[in-house]
Amino acid sequence: MANDRIFQKNRHPFKTFSLGIQHVLAMYAGAVIVPLIVGGALNLSHQNLTYLIAIDLLACGIATLLQVFGNRFFGIGLPVMLGCAFQAVSPMIAIGLEDGMGMRAIYGAIIASGLFVFLFAGLFGKLIAFFPPVVTGSVVTIIGVTLIPVALTDLGGGNVQDPNFGSPLNLALGFGVFLFVILMNRFAKGFLQSISVLLGLIFGTIVAAIVGKVDLAPLKEASWFHMIQPFYFGVPTFHVTPIITMILVAIVSVAESTGVFMALGKIVDKDITAKDLTRGYRAEGLAIMLGGIFNSFPYTTYSQNVGLIQMSRVKTRDVIVVAGSLLILIGFVPKIAALTQLVPTSVLGGAMIALFGLVLSSGIRMLGEQVDLNRHENLLIIACSVGMGLGVTVVPQIFDALPAWLRILVDNGIVAGSFTAIALNLLFNGLGNKKKDAASV
Repeated sequence: MANDRIFQKNRHPFKTFSLGIQHVLAMYAGAVIVPLIVGGALNLSHQNLTYLIAIDLLACGIATLLQVFGNRFFGIGLPVMLGCAFQAVSPMIAIGLEDGMGMRAIYGAIIASGLFVFLFAGLFGKLIAFFPPVVTGSVVTIIGVTLIPVALTDLGGGNVQDPNFGSPLNLALGFGVFLFVILMNRFAKGFLQSISVLLGLIFGTIVAAIVGKVDLAPLKEASWFHMIQPFYFGVPTFHVTPIITMILVAIVSVAESTGVFMALGKIVDKDITAKDLTRGYRAEGLAIMLGGIFNSFPYTTYSQNVGLIQMSRVKTRDVIVVAGSLLILIGFVPKIAALTQLVPTSVLGGAMIALFGLVLSSGIRMLGEQVDLNRHENLLIIACSVGMGLGVTVVPQIFDALPAWLRILVDNGIVAGSFTAIALNLLFNGLGNKKKDAASV
């Protein structure tokens, strides 16, 4: 991406707009489910929950643009989307329900953690030495492996406790969209092939509407305009324990973002340097502080959009600029936000299988092309890290007996697998010895 320009002049604006919508839909479910979970657990009123969702979408857009418009101070300049950090959900709920804490303590801790990431971004930038090809390929593979269960859960209906989970109708809608996307990639060409996921979501939603699976209530009830304001839930308060907790969450997000940055660098043919990572971390720190000020959430890179870039083969940043701008617009206009809520979960899940699977295949390709798989040590690093990432994802209860501060670091499959890959690589290969990783061709 040496000669990358933010705006691709030879692409029709309608095509760029359609690709941007596709990215919004790919990350929308994850961006919305976080405020729904946190708001529900903290018993927020309907009005407050509406605000939380709207400001979250707007902040996702601003955070994305901070990364895309890279400059000498912040922003990695890659086609990356930012959204709510899932690992922050449980800590935010715990802080909010703690006596004497509440919402104001949550946002004080978020602001402090964002400032921590921003100030120490240079130190985090040196993490690139810990990510030779065997680690990077393993981390990208782990990201894909751990996201597949999310896609299948959505395909079944989203809630495993629901009696209708895995019903024939949900399976038909989900696998129907999955098959539609596959056929579009087999028989369509050019632009139609690149927006196959968007067309699949539209096709699936239309079919779901015909069989009565689309709920129009959110669209009818949503207002046309929603004003936002800083410190909506009150002036933040700062307490030591919540701050330490959210700093740990931020460190986990940085580790996850590093893997995504490195994966995107490979996809767009750009060598990611320590300075690039530092600018990316600074932008993430700014995004986290922004989330605290506007009372939304901490923000991190979204790996599901990596699969969409891989599938569409559109690697320029103009599409992400459109997606970020759309999120900002949606944040101000709840009626538009409600339109994307019409897509049934099972329909979204069918499309996600292909996207997340492409993230997985991207990691496998990195390992095959850049790592000497004849070395037993490299095979052990890959096996143990991917196994740990998948294991923690499938059996997250395994660490329930550990202290809460330690669970933050190990009950996320991506993070647990990434730390395993880094530790084993240091054990077997040491630092800076890329020759051992490179395939001997």
